[in-house]
Amino acid sequence: MVLVFLIAVSLSMDAFSLALAYGTLGMTKKDKFVLSLVVGLFHFIMPVIGMLIGEVILSFFNFNTDILVTVILSFIGIQMIVTSFKGKEDIKSLKFGEFFLFGFAVSIDSFTLGITLPNMALNFFLAPFVFSLVSFTFTFLGLSIGNKIEKLLGEIATLIGGVILTIIGVVFAF
Repeated sequence: MVLVFLIAVSLSMDAFSLALAYGTLGMTKKDKFVLSLVVGLFHFIMPVIGMLIGEVILSFFNFNTDILVTVILSFIGIQMIVTSFKGKEDIKSLKFGEFFLFGFAVSIDSFTLGITLPNMALNFFLAPFVFSLVSFTFTFLGLSIGNKIEKLLGEIATLIGGVILTIIGVVFAF
């Protein structure tokens, strides 16, 4: 369960860092809740779809899935680290339809990770449920405290998440 929580925190860091930036735009409490809910739902749906597709793909190939888990976790982590060093993009106010794009964009890594979840001997719905709760919470917190912490952790949050995910990926290999 600790592993699931650490992965959930790592996956939620990009949503958190973006939410910190968007939180400075003065969103209403309702918009903060709706956006957080959308992000949470995507972090549930995407790994489930990934698990379903992953089971089909992995049934056709006979190889050490631990290596696949290591590669995918490390790749996602390194991608998050690289993203943390990119310059800030222009932030604009989100419209309701953009909430779904925001949720989709920050949950793509959950889809990729979902492919590997069955090989980690995790309960089919437990991990996506935890991912969903943690990402909802991180997004809401990020939106709520936006400007106060954005200057302190905004760019570092994604870096921290990437480092944690990369370490988990490397440790999983052993």
